[in-house]
Amino acid sequence: MITHIVLFKLAEPTAENVTATRDKLLSMEGNVDLLRHLEVGVDLIRSERSSDIALTTRFDSLDDLQAYQIHPYHAGVVVPHMKSVCSAIVAVDYEN
Repeated sequence: MITHIVLFKLAEPTAENVTATRDKLLSMEGNVDLLRHLEVGVDLIRSERSSDIALTTRFDSLDDLQAYQIHPYHAGVVVPHMKSVCSAIVAVDYEN
């Protein structure tokens, strides 16, 4: 199993932007068949060092994670939205 975690810092973290971005990430459910787990969390603390949204996904293999990166729904719908609303994006991928 491969876990892929991404932290997003929004350029304008208004309630409306946070909700729209969370919903965009959650829309991958049912649209990206490679996903074995999808979880999206919104930061509660809102400190200077906090990210605004966290995405946790799981895949059966590294090959599936790499296929996810170029999947039409992820690459064509989700990624453009995230790039347009985020000031910073960091990720970590690990095997568990």
